[in-house]
Amino acid sequence: MGMQDQFKNKSEQLKQQAKEAMGKAKDEASERASQGRERPEEQARRARQEAQDRMDRERMAQDRDA
Repeated sequence: MGMQDQFKNKSEQLKQQAKEAMGKAKDEASERASQGRERPEEQARRARQEAQDRMDRERMAQDRDA
């Protein structure tokens, strides 16, 4: 194997590694973006649940007092 072939092989190897790294970076960015979109929905769901729980506790307290 000549020196030129060695450089060509190394070049192809580095090119493939770069492609894999870019793909991984895009996947991670996409995952972070989707997590960012989910958080407000989760917060809204939790807030609704907490409000419902408070109303239920208040109703139970009023029933006990009656």
